[in-house]
Amino acid sequence: MTILAASENTMSSSSQKLASYYDGSSIEMALFKLFGFIITLCTLGIAYPWVLVMIYGKKISNTVIEGRRLQFNGSAIGLFGMWIKWWFFSVITLGIYTFFIATRLERWRVSHTSFAN
Repeated sequence: MTILAASENTMSSSSQKLASYYDGSSIEMALFKLFGFIITLCTLGIAYPWVLVMIYGKKISNTVIEGRRLQFNGSAIGLFGMWIKWWFFSVITLGIYTFFIATRLERWRVSHTSFAN
C-alpha cells in the first residue's frame, strides 16, 4: 500500500502544470513604446528595427512559460539587414511583398526566442 501511494504521489506531482505568466508592468511597457515612438520619429524610421528589438527583448524577458523564463537573442543589426531586404522586395513588387512582412517578422522573432533556464 505504501508503494502504491508513493507512485500516485509521484504521478500527480509530475502531471501538475507549472505556472505561465508575464511579470512586466503596463507602465514600463508603455514607456518603452513611447520612447521607441520618439526614437522612430527622430530618425525618420531608420531606427525602427532597433525599437522592435528593444520592445521584443523586454516583452520576452518578462515572460515565463511553464516555470521557464524566455530570453530574446535577436540583434538590431540582424533585423535591420532583413528589414532592408523586405522593403526592397516590397518596392520591386509594387507593394505586394508588404503582405508577407508581418509573417517574416514573426518568424524572425520566434527564431531568436529561447528558454533562459
